[in-house]
Amino acid sequence: MRALRILLILVVIFGGIFVAADRFAVNYAEGEVAAKVRTSQGLSADPQIDIKGFPFLTQILGKKLDQVDVTMDGVEASTTQGRNLKVGRMTAELHDVTLSNNFSSATAARATGTAVISYDDLTRAAGDKDVKLAYGGNGKVKVTGTVSVLGREIQRSVLSSVSLKNSGKSVAVRADEVPGQGIPGLEGMIRKKIDFERPIGGLPNGLVLDKITPVETGMQIGVTGTSVHLAG
Repeated sequence: MRALRILLILVVIFGGIFVAADRFAVNYAEGEVAAKVRTSQGLSADPQIDIKGFPFLTQILGKKLDQVDVTMDGVEASTTQGRNLKVGRMTAELHDVTLSNNFSSATAARATGTAVISYDDLTRAAGDKDVKLAYGGNGKVKVTGTVSVLGREIQRSVLSSVSLKNSGKSVAVRADEVPGQGIPGLEGMIRKKIDFERPIGGLPNGLVLDKITPVETGMQIGVTGTSVHLAG
């Protein structure tokens, strides 16, 4: 009986040591991954990395992680016009992450996530000082544009719908209706200002836009992808 008690105590002790070593290893790995993602994405601060699954050490030995959760602030996306589009916050769940190149590279088999882009950042990305975007309520965006007709400045604020184009690689904004007030060509001139489509790039390789919903705080975007490169 005494021998059994000693054995149980040893099991508990060594089990505790293993758990402590496992948690130390995962914390170290999270820090290393955060530094690599910060460099690869050009972030101003380390992202939050949360490696799921236990034990971690057996996952490392197999060079495959069950799930890695990533939260990034200040991601700089880009448009084909060369303008930067700041993503306020992006969160992603990466599944079946394969490690390679002496653990310097990580690729997720699949990923899902969300991102938020403010209306101020969208306005700057529009690239026209006479155009402003804001929340319009009920899943719409209010777009305000100013045009000059025969020396007269005409401003219109309209409700616009937002959609994804080009297999989730572009965001399109189009006014539901533009009042023309009987002025020939006015609707076309205003639409030329306020209707636009912007291809979005600069996101982690493998991620594409999946869904976009205007909310009060900005554009809420769903992202998805396969063979997503986390680092390396």
